[in-house]
Amino acid sequence: MKPIIIPIEEMLHRYNAEEQLLLQNALAIVGKIPSDAHYVRPRGVDVATILMSFHVDLKTILAAILSDPRLVNGKEALDIEAQFGEAVFSLVQDVNWLNNIRVYSPEMASQPNQAETMRRMLLSMTQDVRAVLIKLAYRIARLRNLPRESQEIRHFISHETLDIYAPIANRLGVHQFKWELEDMAFRYLDPIAYRHIAKSLATNRVARESSIQGFITLLQNTLAKEKITCQCYGRPKHIYSIWKKMQRKNLDIDELYDLLAVRVIVNSLIHCYTVLGIVHSLWQTIPKEFDDYIANPKENGYQSLHTVIIDQQGNRIEVQIRTQAMHDYAELGVAAHWSYKEGGKQSATMEKSVATLRKLLENKTLEPSSNDEFRSELFNDRVYVLTPAGRLVDLIKGSTPLDFAYAVHTEIGHRCRGAKVDGRIVPLTYILKSGEQIEILTTKDIAPNRNWIDPNLGYLKSQRSIQKVKNWFRQQEELENAKAQSESKVENLPQPVNEAAKEAPLLNSVRANKSLHACEVSVEGLNNVQTTFAQCCHPVAGDEITGYISHYKGIIVHRADCKNMLQLSVAKQPQRIAVSWQNSKASHAVPIVIHAFNAQNLLTDVSQLLAQNKIHIFSAALEADVDFSAVLNLTLQIENTTQLNTVLKKIKQLPAIVNAQRKN
Repeated sequence: MKPIIIPIEEMLHRYNAEEQLLLQNALAIVGKIPSDAHYVRPRGVDVATILMSFHVDLKTILAAILSDPRLVNGKEALDIEAQFGEAVFSLVQDVNWLNNIRVYSPEMASQPNQAETMRRMLLSMTQDVRAVLIKLAYRIARLRNLPRESQEIRHFISHETLDIYAPIANRLGVHQFKWELEDMAFRYLDPIAYRHIAKSLATNRVARESSIQGFITLLQNTLAKEKITCQCYGRPKHIYSIWKKMQRKNLDIDELYDLLAVRVIVNSLIHCYTVLGIVHSLWQTIPKEFDDYIANPKENGYQSLHTVIIDQQGNRIEVQIRTQAMHDYAELGVAAHWSYKEGGKQSATMEKSVATLRKLLENKTLEPSSNDEFRSELFNDRVYVLTPAGRLVDLIKGSTPLDFAYAVHTEIGHRCRGAKVDGRIVPLTYILKSGEQIEILTTKDIAPNRNWIDPNLGYLKSQRSIQKVKNWFRQQEELENAKAQSESKVENLPQPVNEAAKEAPLLNSVRANKSLHACEVSVEGLNNVQTTFAQCCHPVAGDEITGYISHYKGIIVHRADCKNMLQLSVAKQPQRIAVSWQNSKASHAVPIVIHAFNAQNLLTDVSQLLAQNKIHIFSAALEADVDFSAVLNLTLQIENTTQLNTVLKKIKQLPAIVNAQRKN
């Protein structure tokens, strides 16, 4: 296979013959993609070239090449797992996801919690932290190409970089990436301030270099007498960090004292403190500017000794002293792991914090080929999902759509009857995954279900959500108790004697005994008149009713609001007759219709509820749709409207129910 002549070829000598063949195969794949002069997005080869300077492992380089965005939907789609292995395949999948995520909005700059949640989501969504490293390299490549894009895109990408990706680079300790990301983004966002600082640094460069060289020469000569080997060189100050300090201290660049900086790298921890003592003996120091980040490392694992001295010309010089290992971790962060595979001690307890990821990467006894070695432990107990408006919500792992509803607002949780995930209807027990967009479907009624607080049914994971449901039921019980106590006081008051009322039950009993059947309806005060209940409106005891004199069925009883009675012609109006309920214990066949998000177990759940309430089902018909939603038509044996309204309310509280109502 003829080698492809691209910058990455110059670095192939680092790899053995087998590794070079894999790289050539990957390069050949991207080499087949037709060139496009208008394509300004980063290419996999450019990203791999950036990462090679970090001495990362082969799998990271292969994944960078093969995650080229032009391969995702192009004709060159291939079975990466078969050709390059499971680890590379998984990395490419993670990088493709990171490259395609569209969550950030400029408003996040004013919402620190949302920006932090997005950073956590990006870290938690990747199975392998090396994917984040590749993504950072993609962002650097994107920034380098920004001059070819519109100002609007330049500003958007730059804001996103400063809000999301530079902090992630800092969190992972990849300071070379952090500084380049910040400086390039700042250059596009505020070119005037950027050029002012860059020009000032260039103007005074000769004087600064002279001061730094004088310091280095004296220190190296002194250390040579003490037989201490060291590397000593001037450290460049980054433009964005200078600007931030100018803003923080409200100073102009000429007033900043620590633009001069020197880094001293020695062989051992003991030599770090020895060099510090020598520096303090040779130059005047500023005590308040001393920091021991070796004894007290920064949150991201950074270690070094910092001190500020004043040279003979009165210049203030910041001095950083560290070992080579500390330096590599400071500069390369997570990438330094692949440069130090030998030996090492397994990290301490993996705390669920920013420091955890860094400690995980300090486990040098594992080889990168292990699929689970770099699986993110940082936020493995969290899940990050989106509202329909794009707002990020941070939940505990194992959360359900119902947990999400209660996290957004308690009222939404109480009214929740279903959910959609990425536009697809799911059960309320569905386990959410990071990156999914959740839409909660609600009803107007506030009616939590007692099943929600049953830990065995899996509706709620969050104890906070469970407590909200419990609180609602506790409040309802308190209201019921207060109502019962109030009614009890009324019942205990002396009642006036009504002789007619005492005789009424006897009269009713006599009338009932004269009939073969219990009389349900009285027609203008008369009993035992043949009556039939209308099938168009299915009246139930408790409804307002009216009668219609038919020729064959006697008196047909309709609901007063029945559309057939309301639309009765003038000629038929004389056939209307007054009727009233006489015996509320009679039963009626009442059709109802139930709409649900999910057909699964719908008929079983409804049947069990009706059985518990001693309500008989005359007929049932279930219709399921392709999206798993369902319509259940039932005909129930109902005594009165109170019983009907009660059972409809209970049905609405069942899982996945959208609505339940009397059929018109």
